[in-house]
Amino acid sequence: MKLNRKAFCLLPLILGLSCKQKVKEEKNVISVHHTTDSSCSGNLPTRYGVPVIHQELKPVLKTNKASLAKMIWIPAGNFIMGAKDKEGRMDEYPAHEVKLNGFWMDETEVTNAQFRAFVKATGYVTVAEQKPDWNELKKQLPVGTPKPQDDVLVPASLTFRPPSHPVPLNDAGLWWAWTPGADWSHPNGPGSDLKGKENYPVTQVSWEDAQAYAKWAGKRLPTEAEWEYAARGGIKDAVYPWGNEAVEKGRPKANTWQGSFPDKNTNWDHFYGLAPVGSFAANPYGLYDMSGNVWEWVADWYDENYYQTQANKITTDPKGPVKSFDPAEPLIPKKVTRGGSFMCNESYCKGYRVTARMKSSPDTGLQNTGFRCVSSTSRQRT
Repeated sequence: MKLNRKAFCLLPLILGLSCKQKVKEEKNVISVHHTTDSSCSGNLPTRYGVPVIHQELKPVLKTNKASLAKMIWIPAGNFIMGAKDKEGRMDEYPAHEVKLNGFWMDETEVTNAQFRAFVKATGYVTVAEQKPDWNELKKQLPVGTPKPQDDVLVPASLTFRPPSHPVPLNDAGLWWAWTPGADWSHPNGPGSDLKGKENYPVTQVSWEDAQAYAKWAGKRLPTEAEWEYAARGGIKDAVYPWGNEAVEKGRPKANTWQGSFPDKNTNWDHFYGLAPVGSFAANPYGLYDMSGNVWEWVADWYDENYYQTQANKITTDPKGPVKSFDPAEPLIPKKVTRGGSFMCNESYCKGYRVTARMKSSPDTGLQNTGFRCVSSTSRQRT
């Protein structure tokens, strides 16, 4: 079947061929939109470019009793959530008061070794490892959408492909690429592996994968409010998990990008890409890597206007909006990610601020995104 120009431009989004393909904005042509307000993992297409139909976790995933080993107790309290300075993006305002009950939080991001234990125990197959089912996929697409070639419908995930020279920062497709064969155990695509990286954060996991792990572990993903409260470490008006000192002042405090993003990293913090968990000092609560290394999935849906609905009131244990809304891609539901990653740079996204918010479709795995879990178990250790 011969494709018209509009269909040709739509298919790369639908099938995730490559977000490296640059789509020109023309009248009546679907394009990938990136704003100057986006981050190193912002406004990326979904795996297929269509809303995800979420299903309950398979019953074979037996829920275990939560182990509180290597978890930190975060005491109950009130705090001001959101940005109060001029550094925030539009979705970080207005700042508003939140009250939280105490909870346990993993002291580090979930590691490759921990995720491997989960896969070994359950036989779980991540989203990135699954071959797209055309019969299911076409139900979510416009009637008459032609079936692509079989070599397109393959397991894949997003990998970081740094260019060799400076590039415009308003097109993330210049450094991200859909890579067949990339998944949690092959994070950079075929030929890569986890040898010697057992203590690195697991990546290439979707929100759905993180949710499955958390359920199996008898835990859950943190709410966005819990995550920010914990990241602040009890420091009032903290800009970063360590306080207010600039990220590149003094000693290295987090795994971020120094130099010219995305083509040159000076490695001032001693890491070009990911770092083993716990490589930098913990915040006052004892939590590691709440800034940099990998973005972390949280439980909440993303809604750019959600904070506006929370203004001038105190909310107790908020769970976020009931549905997603991202004006840049209104048809694609998104979940929130927090904390920034090794790709965040002072001149670009500054996602390592404690109030910084990012979003991604729940079925999308990236090389700079992982997660940690929380538990509402009482403070007494079991």
